[in-house]
Amino acid sequence: MGLTSNKVLMLAIVLTVVLFLGTVWLWPRLALRNWRAISGRVGLLLATQLAGFAMVGLITNQAFGFYASWSDLFGQETGQGVVVDHVAGGGGNPVQVVSASRVIGASSALPQVAGQVQKVDIIGRTTHLAAPALVYLPPEYFQPQNRARKFPVSVVLTGYPGTAQALVDKLLYPTTAQQLAKSGKMQPMILVMLRPTVAPPRDTECVDVPGGPQTETFFAKDLRDSVRARYRVDKTPASWGIAGDSTGGYCALKIAMHHPRSYAAAAGLSPYYRAPIDPTTGDLFHGDKNLRNRADLFWALKHLPAPETSLLVTSSRVGEHNYKDTLKFIKSVQNTNVTRISSIILPNGGHNFNTWKREIPSMLQWMSERLVAH
Repeated sequence: MGLTSNKVLMLAIVLTVVLFLGTVWLWPRLALRNWRAISGRVGLLLATQLAGFAMVGLITNQAFGFYASWSDLFGQETGQGVVVDHVAGGGGNPVQVVSASRVIGASSALPQVAGQVQKVDIIGRTTHLAAPALVYLPPEYFQPQNRARKFPVSVVLTGYPGTAQALVDKLLYPTTAQQLAKSGKMQPMILVMLRPTVAPPRDTECVDVPGGPQTETFFAKDLRDSVRARYRVDKTPASWGIAGDSTGGYCALKIAMHHPRSYAAAAGLSPYYRAPIDPTTGDLFHGDKNLRNRADLFWALKHLPAPETSLLVTSSRVGEHNYKDTLKFIKSVQNTNVTRISSIILPNGGHNFNTWKREIPSMLQWMSERLVAH
């Protein structure tokens, strides 16, 4: 049974309830002061607490999508990582479609009516990195009258560790995009949804690590080239946006700022503005001061040419740790007089899915207004 299986969750709930009732029932019998009774009391209390913690952990993981599998939880994920494309002459399609599914909440299974979510594997020919992704194609993509039409694209990144499936099941990106387009509030748009961790379990913070994964190049070049090879999209930056939450939000802002010729717009939901160094990232910069400075968005705004791109940042006055930094970032961008900045500031909201779900509809509309397909 998988980590996110409802059967595992129900088993944890039943086990917790049984142990709790068993503790209440057996406690009078274990009230003696001998070593067996004391050991029994300690054992029951520990077992009940462990089962309770497991139950709460499973519920939290299902709600927020931190880990997709047991191997992901224990850092043993091997289903993705660094691969080499051995196709002679560089041929072959760098996007392999694994499966397709209907959009959650859609009234029809027909893609020309309700769109489609495709599970794909994306191969980067420059970086030799590979990443699984979920691609939402709007209904218009499948309609005969749009056979020659090209569509704008928004890359959507999770936080760390995060799962792409959570962007579909929990944050409801395809469902929201479909409803907004149907009501005329945004144009039909392709969503390419994945996590920024393309070399798991390491959190590379979308940095080109010296001697390591070239994550920034993967998102700035390889991902765009691979998607263009498979779908009807344009190569011009005006057709491309990138967004994300938490780590994905930092990555989205940084990549658009560093590569305005790749992305015309970027949105960071609850982002931070400097790459952290911790046990999950390892040494990202290997003593390269310039690389470390470049990964600091405040430093980049002050010392690098202002990029011709549009940025959106979000925070909350109460409940978000990035509120002061976000206000500082907005002011720094305004001082460039070149880069455009917008914001969503909620009165209250935490660093969680519920907050981001409140921001996603407005973010998608904002993104749609800034992208065009030629």
